[in-house]
Amino acid sequence: MRFTRPGWWLLVTVVGTVPVVTMRLAMLAGRLDPAIIHHHSVVVALVAGTGIVCGAFLVAWAADVAQLDIAQSLAVALLALVAVLPEYSVDMYFAYRAGSHPGGDYGHYAVANMTGANRLLIGLGWPFVVAIGWLHARAKHIVLEKERRLELAFLLLATLYSFTIPFKARLGPEDLVIFIGLFVWYITFTARLERIEPELVGPAAMLGALPRRIRRRIVWLMFLWAAGVILASAEPFSESLVEAGKQLGIPPFFLVQWLAPLASESPEFTIAAIYAARGSSGIALGTLLSSKINQWTLLVGLIPLVFSAGLRKVGSLAMDHVQTHELFLTSAQSLFALMVLADMRFSLRDAGVLAVLFLAQMITQMILPQNESLRTLFGVVYIIFALGLLLAHRERREALKETMEPLRRK
Repeated sequence: MRFTRPGWWLLVTVVGTVPVVTMRLAMLAGRLDPAIIHHHSVVVALVAGTGIVCGAFLVAWAADVAQLDIAQSLAVALLALVAVLPEYSVDMYFAYRAGSHPGGDYGHYAVANMTGANRLLIGLGWPFVVAIGWLHARAKHIVLEKERRLELAFLLLATLYSFTIPFKARLGPEDLVIFIGLFVWYITFTARLERIEPELVGPAAMLGALPRRIRRRIVWLMFLWAAGVILASAEPFSESLVEAGKQLGIPPFFLVQWLAPLASESPEFTIAAIYAARGSSGIALGTLLSSKINQWTLLVGLIPLVFSAGLRKVGSLAMDHVQTHELFLTSAQSLFALMVLADMRFSLRDAGVLAVLFLAQMITQMILPQNESLRTLFGVVYIIFALGLLLAHRERREALKETMEPLRRK
């Protein structure tokens, strides 16, 4: 194998996973005091966060290459589950601890991480793709393929149901059944779609060019190593992030909600940016749309499951006023994003509105973290904008009806 620039990127990424693995092994062997998480929280957060980012890149590259060798029906289900591991590791840790250590703030952090990941993807990820496309080719809008209506249909179902959760003020077994059911239903549909040869870039393209037997072995090693790294990083990263917030005077809720998802989703943003820079903005946005489906179904559904595992019985994760307002705001943003994409187009103006609203609510949350009315206000603004688009444009109403066609036909 000729060691090209992608090869160097792969090597650097693997090396970036070594410090956190070394740290965890030293803790397990008793050679490193676990109290280091509290005494040197910023350093531990950087080491563990780097491990999650590097592990996430390895998972992303391996998942892309694996599509060359795995049957379509298996690939869709398996890769969807494996690819979300980096994004969910921190949230699942908090959810489990919320069940095993009731009375603390872990449940608060689990909801914060979930809502932050979903809002970050729409508010920052989608506009980022349009911006890259405009800088590359001065394209002022992105047109989605018709096949993407399937994602919009499931996103609509998940979003409409999500509005019931703030009124219940809990995530329980019924939410597990609904959200995981939607995810499985979505997977069964995508598994029937015509197989399309993946467009590989960077290290994934380099690995894809290897002989099949060697490629398969390397991909499985990457999966196993990355999974181990991510699981090893979840606890120290989560705990040190909370502790670092306390020591630096930054609300831990804020760091958990925005910094943790930004670290785990950096590979998706990077890969989407590469597609957009190569003139494939539709593929880039479609990739982030699929990720939104996973986060808005599988991630939300897993929280009550993992919480119950920590509780050692079937239970519901109760929410306070801050958490219910956060979830309402997240649902409202998803609804507005759906109305924006209803006509299968995403323009610079759409991206600007999403980005401005996202940054405005994030900044106000940072300044006034306990102001629940502001979260509600932004949620209402999202809903008003969504209804405005729906009522003012007949073509969007017709397009929204067409969105449900894939579910009625199959």
